[in-house]
Amino acid sequence: MTIRVGIVTISDRSARGERPDASGPLIRDIVTSKLGAEVVLAVVIPDDQRHIQATLETWADGGTMDLILTTGGTGVAPRDVTPEATRAVIERETPGLTEAMRAASLLKTPHAMLSRAVAGIRGRTLIVNLPGSPKAVQENLEIILPAIPHAVELLREEPGAEERHGNSEELRGTRGPVLPTSCPELPCVPRSSPGSFARLTTRWYISPHSPRATLPN
Repeated sequence: MTIRVGIVTISDRSARGERPDASGPLIRDIVTSKLGAEVVLAVVIPDDQRHIQATLETWADGGTMDLILTTGGTGVAPRDVTPEATRAVIERETPGLTEAMRAASLLKTPHAMLSRAVAGIRGRTLIVNLPGSPKAVQENLEIILPAIPHAVELLREEPGAEERHGNSEELRGTRGPVLPTSCPELPCVPRSSPGSFARLTTRWYISPHSPRATLPN
C-alpha cells in the first residue's frame, strides 16, 4: 500500500521568499524514507485562514491524497491560524495523534503546552498539523508515524483493516514517548486504582515545601 501525501508549509516569510522552507522538504524525506509514501503535492502558503482552508478542502476533496501534513502556524501568535482553518475543514477529529505529540514534546520542553495543533478527517483523508521548526517537525512526526499506515487502511476500508486494528505486531520494536518513572527531587508514592476494568498505577508528586500536603485516600 502506497500512502499518498500532501505537504503544506504555512509561513508568511517563506511564502514571500524571505526564508527558505526547511520543514516541508524534511517532511518529504521522512515520509518517503520511513513510510514509502508518494508525495503528490507540496506547497508553501501564507498564514491566511481562508487560503489554508481552501487548500485543505481542495486537496482532501480531490480524492488523490490519503494524508495531508501541514507545518507551521500552530502556536499562540496572532497569525497562527492553522488550527482554526483545519477545524473548519475536518468532519471528525483524531485527538489521539496530537495528544501523543504534545505528551512526547512536553518531555523536551514546557513550550509544548502552547501547541494548538489539530488532527482530523475529511472524507477519506487524514489531516495533521505539525509544528513549524524542522527539529519539532521531525520529533513530532516520528511519534505518530507508527499509527499512520493503519489509519490510512481504515479510511480506505482495506480488506482486513478492522481485524488488524488490535494487532500490534507491526509496531513491535517501535517506542513511543518514555514517561518518567521516578522524581528524584520530590517524594513519590505509587497509587493503584481499585477499578474493576483495569489496574492502573499513577504517581503522586508531593512538594516537600508544603507541610499541609497529603495523599488522597
